[in-house]
Amino acid sequence: MEINKQLQNEIIKKIKEVFDPEIPVDVYELGLIYDVIIHENNSVHVSMTLTSPSCPVAETLPQLVKRKIEELKLINKVEVELTWQPNWNRSMISEEAKLTLGIL
Repeated sequence: MEINKQLQNEIIKKIKEVFDPEIPVDVYELGLIYDVIIHENNSVHVSMTLTSPSCPVAETLPQLVKRKIEELKLINKVEVELTWQPNWNRSMISEEAKLTLGIL
């Protein structure tokens, strides 16, 4: 279980390298990542959303997240699921990101 927690932290670090192009905050701190599940065979399932369905990077942002996670040597397979439930809203933004955006 400790290895899983360490791997999850590494995955989150990689996800934090992906920024929304319109907002100077990474997708994790924006609250766009709903879930990161690591299976026994080190395959990873990420559930994420976007700030809106009409987001101009709807096609590319999930792929960027996937590619960043795939950079980790221990990962066998990555699946990124785009979901709209629950709808994203500003309350999902981390306190750190709210400070960066000046909305706290």
